[in-house]
Amino acid sequence: MAPTEYTLATLPVEKMRELERRFSEIEARMAEGPAADVYVKLASEYSELQPVVTKIRLYEKAQAELADVNMLLTAKDTDRDMRDLADMEKPEIEARIEKLEQEMQILLLPKDAADEKSAILEIRAGTGGSEAALFAGDLFRMYERYAAGKGWKVEVLSASDGDAGGFKEIIATVTGRGVFSKLKFESGVHRVQRVPDTETQGRIHTSAATVAVLPEAEDIDIEIRQEDIRIDTMRSSGAGGQHVNTTDSAVRITHMPSGIVVTSSEKSQHQNRAKAMQVLRSRLYDMERQKADSERSASRKSQVGSGDRSERIRTYNFPQGRVTDHRINLTLYKIDRMMMGEIDEVVDALLADYQADQLAQLGGVKG
Repeated sequence: MAPTEYTLATLPVEKMRELERRFSEIEARMAEGPAADVYVKLASEYSELQPVVTKIRLYEKAQAELADVNMLLTAKDTDRDMRDLADMEKPEIEARIEKLEQEMQILLLPKDAADEKSAILEIRAGTGGSEAALFAGDLFRMYERYAAGKGWKVEVLSASDGDAGGFKEIIATVTGRGVFSKLKFESGVHRVQRVPDTETQGRIHTSAATVAVLPEAEDIDIEIRQEDIRIDTMRSSGAGGQHVNTTDSAVRITHMPSGIVVTSSEKSQHQNRAKAMQVLRSRLYDMERQKADSERSASRKSQVGSGDRSERIRTYNFPQGRVTDHRINLTLYKIDRMMMGEIDEVVDALLADYQADQLAQLGGVKG
């Protein structure tokens, strides 16, 4: 995508003024010493607005500096030394204004309400049999290492082991601030090309795994009526099952209106029910978000961040040490480092492309 140029006229000045007014109002209310619950809400909004308002104030200061310089350059009584100094300062101020403007364009984009949430990560082996399950395991470890580097907590909710290792399916929570904003572009089909350990002829095999990243829903996000669900208990199986074979601890919850079925099979039936409800709530919340997104952007060309899990988004070619993200035509020759969790370069590139697309749509500008 070619770079997009933005002019001063493209910034929503009235929105900037509104944000400044709201920020000052919150500061004043916090200084009054409100009740604890009110203060927490105000502090949360304050922390969200602070980076935006800081940029706005720097931008306004730079604009005032530019006006002063222009006045010196156009005034007839400006002496030569002052005019030369103003001539030298003007390009630096204009460059600073352009940089601040682009930064504000990003900060003023409509926010995804789910961006700050934790996430449910689901990885399922696709085509390729045992090799696909091994790849699903590799992907899970990649995200686990990435999360560790961010200080996030990963907890496995359920897992079905592959016959030769890896996972046929694994579902986990990734808990931390802003998890969904970083991982939401990972939803889709991930394809791997490599020579399996069991391959005697050295032939490259292609297999795939599907990744789904759902924002973790809270009670206030989605309401589940008791009459809409059926809860079944059953004998635990798989990992750990031999330790609980005297109790029916595994839980399966069926959400009848949507047909969504969720299972959890840890040792505690109480924990299983809570974990299964957590996943069900997030899947329903994601379904509502997908429906709303489809209605809002049925004609949108870009699929980045659409969460279309049937779409092949990335290929990992081990013989060539190459990873290609097909949505943005980005190829990196650092597959070993990526599998160790160093995926920021891809994540940041996807976010930048998504933001550029949003800016283009808002401003009617084509990149």
